[in-house]
Amino acid sequence: MPDTPPKDQPTIRTIAMPADTNPAGDIFGGWLMSQMDLAAGSVAALTARGRSATIAVEGMKFHRPVKVGDEVSLFAEVQHVGRTSMRIHVEAWRRQRESDLTEKVTEAIFTFVALDENGAARPVWSAGV
Repeated sequence: MPDTPPKDQPTIRTIAMPADTNPAGDIFGGWLMSQMDLAAGSVAALTARGRSATIAVEGMKFHRPVKVGDEVSLFAEVQHVGRTSMRIHVEAWRRQRESDLTEKVTEAIFTFVALDENGAARPVWSAGV
């Protein structure tokens, strides 16, 4: 049974480039994790209506490699909002440039804390979450 990505629009879509590879030609896991953090951070900023910072990443699982030229789509969704923190589930999906086939390559839960202008934790101000 083929993988089916989320039906929503991706939070971020990017192309894996040669500068992001390890000696075997696969994309570095750290590059992929940074893209996931960007997607989660975008959702966190919108949810908190302001600045936020990553404080934890849980359950990072690499299912399949990403290759140079793959289109990488990142889907981020709020799972839980606490008083000052947000848990955001992120999935990364790859599509070869010349194919319609998509595969989930990794996923994780990113925890963010809403920050005030001094960098201290503040309550999350959210509309509709």
